Amino acid sequence: MEIKILGTGCPKCKTLEKITREVVQQNGINANITKVEDIIDIMKYGVMSTPALVVDEIVVIKGRIPSAEEIKQVLTK
Repeated sequence: MEIKILGTGCPKCKTLEKITREVVQQNGINANITKVEDIIDIMKYGVMSTPALVVDEIVVIKGRIPSAEEIKQVLTK
């Protein structure tokens, strides 16, 4: 599974990355997590408000910080 955190480095983006990494580790999810900070690359996903969570090239959450439980549900469905 490929997970991307889209964000320019703001506190919300860092929080989303931290929570996502914790969920992946705690649940033994096999995933590669990368941070995308380049605004041009972020716009390629059609995201206008960050942070955003991309799973296997599909934007699943954008513009807010989801709960750890919501991230877990998205990653394990």
